[in-house]
Amino acid sequence: MARMGMVFDLKTCIGCNACVVACKQENSLPDGVFFTKTLSEEYGVFPLANRVYIPTICNHCDDAPCEKVCPSGATYTRHDGIVMVDDAKCIGCSSCAVACPYDQRTTMDADNFLKGLFGTGEITPFEKEGYARYTPGTVTKCDFCSQRVDANLDPACVVTCPTNARIFGDLDDPHSAPSKMIRERNGRPPMPEKNTRPKVYYVN
Repeated sequence: MARMGMVFDLKTCIGCNACVVACKQENSLPDGVFFTKTLSEEYGVFPLANRVYIPTICNHCDDAPCEKVCPSGATYTRHDGIVMVDDAKCIGCSSCAVACPYDQRTTMDADNFLKGLFGTGEITPFEKEGYARYTPGTVTKCDFCSQRVDANLDPACVVTCPTNARIFGDLDDPHSAPSKMIRERNGRPPMPEKNTRPKVYYVN
């Protein structure tokens, strides 16, 4: 059985945020809502200072604390390891957001749906159709573009990245691209001390 995961290559990420835009478009995310972000850190001292870009996303943990605390069963792990949210079951209690040590949960506030992202802020037909998939007051997150994965496609952020800094695949397959990268470049999960066993890794 597959166990889907992602690797971020910090050497090739240029912080362009194309992944963020692709994610918002693919998932019809309203104003103020993000499933992925790119952080940046500076290190060194002028004139040898440098900057590193750090993509963040739901880590789809094997031992997901968000799933453990969900009182309604809205958060669950499907057959390929992707941690999902059943919008119909979510009661908006935000227990999952509190439990997530990576701050990767987002509440869909009603105010998020009051305007569009383009021009005058008027909601376009595309946005209106996309917003309909969400219920205000619920808490949601990245699902690795599960609709694309089901069609044997990579997540939108992966195919959009101009430097191939995001690598997606089956972590249980030793021959998959992410498995090889983790093994050959000593990939590390974020905050391993939390013992959540993330399916997202970083290489440098």
